[in-house]
Amino acid sequence: MNKNFVEELTWRGMLHDVMPGTEEHLKEGMRGAYVGIDPTADSLHIGHLVSVMMLRHFQLCGHKPYALIGGATGMIGDPSGKSAERNLLDEKTLRHNQQSIKNQLSKFLEFGKEEENAAVMVNNYDWMKNFSFLEFIRDVGKHITVNYMMAKDSVKKRLSSDAAEGMSFTEFTYQLVQGYDFLHLFRENDCTLQMGGSDQWGNITTGTEMIRRIGNGKGYALTCPLITKADGTKFGKTEGGNVWLDPKRTSPYKFYQYWLNTSDVDAEKYIKIFTLLSKVEIDKLVEEHKEAPHLRTLQKTLAEEITVMVHSREDFENAVKASEVLFGKSTADDLKSLDEATFLDVFEGVPQAEVPKAEIENGLDMIAALSAKTNFLQSNGEARRALKENSVSVNKEKVKEDYTITSQNLINNKYVIINKGKKNTYIIRAV
Repeated sequence: MNKNFVEELTWRGMLHDVMPGTEEHLKEGMRGAYVGIDPTADSLHIGHLVSVMMLRHFQLCGHKPYALIGGATGMIGDPSGKSAERNLLDEKTLRHNQQSIKNQLSKFLEFGKEEENAAVMVNNYDWMKNFSFLEFIRDVGKHITVNYMMAKDSVKKRLSSDAAEGMSFTEFTYQLVQGYDFLHLFRENDCTLQMGGSDQWGNITTGTEMIRRIGNGKGYALTCPLITKADGTKFGKTEGGNVWLDPKRTSPYKFYQYWLNTSDVDAEKYIKIFTLLSKVEIDKLVEEHKEAPHLRTLQKTLAEEITVMVHSREDFENAVKASEVLFGKSTADDLKSLDEATFLDVFEGVPQAEVPKAEIENGLDMIAALSAKTNFLQSNGEARRALKENSVSVNKEKVKEDYTITSQNLINNKYVIINKGKKNTYIIRAV
């Protein structure tokens, strides 16, 4: 057998709770384990990545991973960690989301048929849709007491006097549906372990209870910690919302920047969780980082590893190039090589002024470009001073007062970048 899965998760800081006997059970031979993924969008976001990485390590340790798309449960909504009900989706949307998620998962998991431990994707809608309500309450519901269900933290929180809304019967039954998934996979696929975030422990143990009571078998449970950030803000969120794996929702540049901007404390934690680097490699990087924190070795390695894994080497290189445009020494050619979406990402929030394209085609003098036409600087006098001090550049190249901006300077046929000194960047947009 390959590496010890529980040991691997432990040194990586990815183990929160594990049912007694799990490690011994996994040592006996190849086992099947699953993680449930909610298909409410057609892309995963980085909040999903911890459990996906658990499946990845599980497969690397010689076991068989199952990714369960919660088509049925996505129609209901899991109460864990939520304070309100969620929108329900139709089957067509769920199927589209499922295919998109599978494409993303295939960057992490080997789905090929050849290997005995190839990953498998299943959708609980496929076995739940044939169940009638009466069959479900007769065959499943009667085996789990309401007392048992009420004792779960996810239920207690929603029933407490602090909860803004009560809990619907639909949500209350969620743990029965999730528990039944585990029983079904145990019976049909010999899947003996369910994994998830620590907030899923209650739902997972309902499944092990069903396997014991209905399936006369033994199921195991393992959870990872919920990922936090050292400053207390929510992991995986930016002001613009979730950080998605889909490049159309979060560009590779923004994705790369998210990881690059993590704090030292977080980078040391995340590099163990979100990369496949070995303990030896990571320990060495941590040492290097401590000797020269200003070089941000951990952040750069983390951002590179995860951007290449989720997107591609080329996307990573473009993201680095784009980052240097804003912060480093780049040339006009580098600027011209940025596609418009990346350009807008890089210069998000930079002051912009619109100038009619015709005026640029006729030639726009530098004083007008800095002051009269754009109000970037307060006055023509200030503009002249800046030009005399040699502190103004157009598309990263220094210019003098006699310089004229023409259509030759347009990036993506639309933008000109003006810098005053190192700190001030402005954009002229030709309209």
